[in-house]
This record gives sequence, C-alpha cells and structure tokens, in this order.
Amino acid sequence: MYRFFVQPQVNQDDQQVFGYEVLLRKQQNETWVLPQKFTDISVSDQAKLLEQTATALNTAVTKQVLAFNLNNQQLRDPLTLGTIIALKKRINPAALTIELTEAPTLEEIQQFSLTLHQYNIGLVLDDVGTGSNTFHNIQYLLPFVDEIKFAMQNFRMAGVAAKIPECLAFWAKIAHQFRLSFILEGVEDAKDQALAKHFGITLHQGYLYGKPSLVSCN
Repeated sequence: MYRFFVQPQVNQDDQQVFGYEVLLRKQQNETWVLPQKFTDISVSDQAKLLEQTATALNTAVTKQVLAFNLNNQQLRDPLTLGTIIALKKRINPAALTIELTEAPTLEEIQQFSLTLHQYNIGLVLDDVGTGSNTFHNIQYLLPFVDEIKFAMQNFRMAGVAAKIPECLAFWAKIAHQFRLSFILEGVEDAKDQALAKHFGITLHQGYLYGKPSLVSCN
C-alpha cells in the first residue's frame, strides 16, 4: 500500500502554513518506508492519492499549496502531463505545484512550463546546488520555473554543512535575480531560522515545523 505523507511549509512573515510537500511512502511490515523506486507506482495512481490528500486537508478552502515531486523518468512519460492537468481540474481551486527533483533538458522544461502555467500549476526546481542541479546545469532552466528549493539536509548528509552559508548566499542572490520564490528546506532549529533571516528567506520547511506525517483520508 502507498500513501502520501505531508510536511508543512511555513511563511515566516505571518507564521502561517502556506503549503505542504507530499512525500510518497510504502507500507512494509506495519511501518511506512521510502519506496525503492518512486516509479513503482504510476503517476496516475499517485494523482489519485494526491486528490485524496487535497480533500482531506481541504486545501481548496485553505488556499494551501500541495507540492508534488517528479523525477525525469516520470516527466518524460507521455501520459504524465495530461494526468497532472486532469488532477488540477479535479482539485480546482486548490493550488498545485510540481517539484522537479532532477534537471530536465531545456526543450522539456519549455514545453512543461508553458503547458502547466496555462492551468495555473506552479513549477519548482528542487535541491538546487546539490547533485546534478548545479547552477551550470540549470541556469538556462530558471526563466521557466516559479521557485527554487535549497535543501540544507543534503549538505549535512554529505558532511559539508560548513558550505551552507556560502551556497545559501549564492542561491538567494540567484532567486532575486530571476524573481523566483525561494524555499529553504531542512530548517531544524533557531540557528537555521536566523541564517534564513540573514539572507531574507521567509519560506521554510523542515523538522522545526513538523516531520512528514500521514493524513487520514477517511
């Protein structure tokens, strides 16, 4: 069995939850674990789960955003785009954003961005500054997205936490230059909050505000 867990995203300007990232989990031996492959369950089936989550959270009324992850294999599936558009129509007026966990090609993001924006669906580049999402690889993609996310936990797990302030300063500057929203992920304590405030970053996500939790869809 698969379900979506949700983690809140908080705006420090008003201390309110403005959205949730939905995170796929698989039930195994009475516990919930990360799937070995996120493509083991189709985007169509994930869309059904997301629709249930939107209903359970009543996001059409609260105006909170649901952020849904796609990797390149899922993005390149010819059925994905239509599935997302159909989902948005079903949950309307609830807000939806798509977080790309990998950098697609320029041609792919141009097509994806143009179509999604016609249906008022936001587009996000996740994990900027780590993995393949370096500035060199994604700089030409930035005009086609609405938001970037910087995940401090990636630096911590890689043992390079000391690089966070320098990299955060760079990406905050890039977000301002391209007029992008910027979510800081991995906020765990008051030190992280202070670092974000120093760079003028008000949109936060992390264990300080809540761990991923299961939403009852009954």
